[in-house]
Amino acid sequence: MADTRSPTAGKDDGELDLLSVLPRLIQLGNVLNRGRLFERAVEGAGVALDRPAMSILVTLQMAARPLRVGEIATRMQVVGPHVTRQLHELERRGLTRRVPDPHDQRARLVEQTPEGAAVVGRYLQTVLGWFGDALAEWSAQDRQAFGRLLDRFASDLTARLEALDEE
Repeated sequence: MADTRSPTAGKDDGELDLLSVLPRLIQLGNVLNRGRLFERAVEGAGVALDRPAMSILVTLQMAARPLRVGEIATRMQVVGPHVTRQLHELERRGLTRRVPDPHDQRARLVEQTPEGAAVVGRYLQTVLGWFGDALAEWSAQDRQAFGRLLDRFASDLTARLEALDEE
């Protein structure tokens, strides 16, 4: 059950002041989504793709294996037709291709081509370079704690929001 206390409750007892964290979460969201991070990264990587197309390439890169369209959509938290439209353009540009599913010859999987892997590699190198620069002054212990806590927070928040969607 949700905590019904005031979001500022606990300031004096060592608890996290959620109201003071909210502006930082908003700031981070803005930096990641509207702060031209994507545009700067594709420009720095010499890539001419829109955000949805690059998201598909990153999803395939992170999976490290070919995926079905539905798997890509689920990982991106979008609907299948959105992915299908983007895949047509990525295939036309030679960045992805469809291959037979070895477990079901009727089904097709999507994989990156070598050119697609190179494109996403340059993009990720650019973005991860910026993230690494931002954390450069942090101790190894702080970087590890940040990664662990960010993963936990994102997973817990996602699960809670999915539970609300199911109600």
